[in-house]
Amino acid sequence: MIFEEGRVIDIIFQNEENGYTVAEVENNKDIFTIVGVIPYISIGINLKLQGEWVIHPQFGQQFKVDFSEEIMPDTAAGIEKYLSSGFIKGIGPSTAKKIVEKFGTDTFNVLDKDIERLMEIEGIGEKKIGIIYESYLKQREIKNIMIFLQTYGITPNQCLKIYRRFGADAINKLKDNPYILTEEISGIGFKTADKIARNLNIEPTSPYRIKSGLSYIINQFCGVGNTYIPLEILAEEGKNLLEVSPQYIEENIYESVVEGKLKIEEIKGISCTYTPYFYNAESYTAGKLLSLSLNIPVKLNVDIPAEIKEFEKVNSIEFSTSQIEAIIGAVSNNLEVITGGPGTGKTTIINCICCIFDKIHYKISLAAPTGRAAKRMTEATGREAKTIHRLLEIGQIDDEDVDFKKGENEPLDCDVLILDEASMIDIVLMNNLLSAVTLSTRLIIVGDVDQLPSVGPGNVLKDIIESGAVKVVKLRDIYRQAKESMIIVNAHRINNGEMPFLNEKNKDFYFIKTNDRENISDTIISLINERLPKFNKGWDKVKDIQILSPMRKGPLGVNALNKKLQAILNPPSKIKKEKEYRTVVFREGDKVMQIKNNYSLKWDRIKGTGDKEGLGIFNGDVGFIEKIDEENDIISVIYDEDKRVDYESIYLDELEHAYAITIHKSQGSEFKVVLIPSFMGPPLLMNKNLLYTGVTRAKKLVVIVGEAKGIGFMISNKKAQERFSALSYRIVNNMNK
Repeated sequence: MIFEEGRVIDIIFQNEENGYTVAEVENNKDIFTIVGVIPYISIGINLKLQGEWVIHPQFGQQFKVDFSEEIMPDTAAGIEKYLSSGFIKGIGPSTAKKIVEKFGTDTFNVLDKDIERLMEIEGIGEKKIGIIYESYLKQREIKNIMIFLQTYGITPNQCLKIYRRFGADAINKLKDNPYILTEEISGIGFKTADKIARNLNIEPTSPYRIKSGLSYIINQFCGVGNTYIPLEILAEEGKNLLEVSPQYIEENIYESVVEGKLKIEEIKGISCTYTPYFYNAESYTAGKLLSLSLNIPVKLNVDIPAEIKEFEKVNSIEFSTSQIEAIIGAVSNNLEVITGGPGTGKTTIINCICCIFDKIHYKISLAAPTGRAAKRMTEATGREAKTIHRLLEIGQIDDEDVDFKKGENEPLDCDVLILDEASMIDIVLMNNLLSAVTLSTRLIIVGDVDQLPSVGPGNVLKDIIESGAVKVVKLRDIYRQAKESMIIVNAHRINNGEMPFLNEKNKDFYFIKTNDRENISDTIISLINERLPKFNKGWDKVKDIQILSPMRKGPLGVNALNKKLQAILNPPSKIKKEKEYRTVVFREGDKVMQIKNNYSLKWDRIKGTGDKEGLGIFNGDVGFIEKIDEENDIISVIYDEDKRVDYESIYLDELEHAYAITIHKSQGSEFKVVLIPSFMGPPLLMNKNLLYTGVTRAKKLVVIVGEAKGIGFMISNKKAQERFSALSYRIVNNMNK
C-alpha cells in the first residue's frame, strides 16, 4: 500500500450519487490524477491518500484511492484558501476573507460549536447561516463516518449507504449497536460488525452480539438452500462462532422467539428453527397447494381423447401412454405436476394442453423462473411466456426485498397457469406466486425433478411430488427423434447411474481424456478458442460455447478459468475501455453474469417487442458489457440481446465474468455447446445430479475433458447436500387434519 499527500487543484468528474471521483492533485509541484470514491472532496482541500499506482490504458498513470483523509489547514492563510474553494455553500472568496479576518485560526471551532457568531460579519444573516451550516454539517458528517469506518474495512460505497440510512446520528448508532449494520446495510456481515464491536469494547455476551451472530448463522444456513436450521445445529454453531457459554446462546434464542424474530416448531422429532419469513412462506405454500389439489374444477365441455388424437394427426406424432395421462390430467384436474428428463416430450405436451384450452377459450398464462427459461418456453410454444417476477408485476422494492402488485388482493387474470422449469423455483418465489393464484385457476407445474434444486431456499418440486397429495405424472419414454441425440441418451444413462456412451462416431457427446489439471484447462481453452469454431464455423466462441464447472475455486473452478478465458477471448485493446473493481477488471465486450437478485435495477429494451422498460435483473442472468462510460462511472450491460442495464459502481459487486460458470448457475439455460471439466472433488458436491444438470444444458454438443474416474465417481455418487425443508411434511400434515 502506498501513501501520498496533496492539494486538490481540479475535479474532473464526480458522481454525486455514489461519490466516484476523478481529480487532479498537486504535491510538491508535481500534479497527478486520483480516482476512487471520495464523496466529500472539493478544490483546495488537502488530502492524505492511501492506495496504489495503476496504469489506465487511455489516460495513463493514476493513483487509485482506497482510503482518504482530509488534512485540515492550521494557518489563517490555509483556512482562508480552504473556505474560498467553494467547499461550503454560501462561502465564497470574499466571505472567506472576512471570516478569517474576524476569527483567524479559531474559524473551524466557530463553525463547529458557535456558528451563529458568523452574524457578527457584515452580509451574513440567518438565511445565509442556515445554508452555510447545512452544507458544512453534511460534509463533516460524511467525512467523520468515513474516517470512523474505513479502518474496519468498510468501503466508501458502504459508508455512503450508512450515512443515507442513519444520517447525522450514524456514528452514535453504530457505537451503541454496530450489529445493526448486518440488518440495515447490504454487503456488511456479522464478522465485520463484530470487528467494529471489539474495537468499541462491546461485551462478548451483549444480546446485540449474540442475536446478530445467531441471525448470521441462520442466514448462512438458509443461503445454501435450507428453509430452517435444527435447533441443535444452531446452538452448536452459535457456541463455536460466538465463543460464549451455551447458557447465553439458549437465553438469546428463546428471547428471539418471544420477540417474534424466530419460530421453533417440532417436526418429526426435530426442533426446527425458522425465521418468520421462511416459516410463513413454507406454511402458506403448503396450505395453498393442498387447497388447489382438493378443489374440484368445473367440468369442461370438451372431448379430451378426441382432441389429443386431432393434435397427434396435425403434428404427425403419437403420444405414449404416460404423455396422454399427463394431458388428460392437466385438463381434468385443478393441479398437476408433470416431470421428466430431456426428450420426454414436456414441451409437446404443453402445446397440446394449450390447444385444448384454446378450443374452449380459456385464458392461458405461461411462466418460468428466469428470463432465459421464459424465452425458451416462448420459442418452443409460439406463445408469450413471462418470468414469474414479470407475471406478478414488481411493485415497491428495496435493496433486498420486493413486493408484487399481483397477490391475494389482485390475483392473476388467467384460467390456466403453466409453470416450466419448476425445479428452479424456491419457496419464497412459489409463495409469492401462489398468493396470486385463485382456487379456480388450473395450475400445471412442469419440471425435471432430477435436476439440481433451486439456488434459493427450499426443495419445492421434489417436496410437492413426495407429499403424495398432488396428481403427478412421470414421463420416462424418450421421443423417437430424441433417441438420435447422444446428449439425451447419455443424460438418461447418467440419471440411471450408468456410464455414458463416449465418442460415438458422428454424434454429439465426446470425452477427451487427460489426468493433468493444467492440461485439462489448456485443452478447454484450445477447444473454445480454436478447435470448435473451426469444427463449426457458425458457432460463436463466446456466445454459443459455455464452460460449466462443478465448482468456483481451484485451478478448474470458474474463478481461475475466467481469468484465463478473458485474457484470450477478450484481451486488452486500445479501443476497449476497462473498469477495475477490487480484484476484477471489467472490459467492453466481456461476458458477465448477475449473481444476486436485484429488483431495483432498471432496464430499457433496445429492440424487439414487449415492455419498453422494467425493473429487476436476477441471479444467473448472463449478458455482455456494451460500454464503459468513464465520465459517469457506469458500465452498460446488454441482457437477452435486447435489454440494457446501466450499473453504477455501487452495484459492481453483483457482477462477475461468465466465460465459465458453475453448473448450479446454469439451471434453466440452454447453450449450443457445453464444455465440462471432469476431476475428483468433494463428494457432497460432485454427484450424479450435478453432472446430469450440466449435460442437459447442451443443445448441440457436449465435450467432457479430464479424468474418466471423475465421471464414474459422479455417476455412482448419489449423495447430495441434505436440504432441511418441511414443505412435504406440511402438505401431508394439513391433509390429515
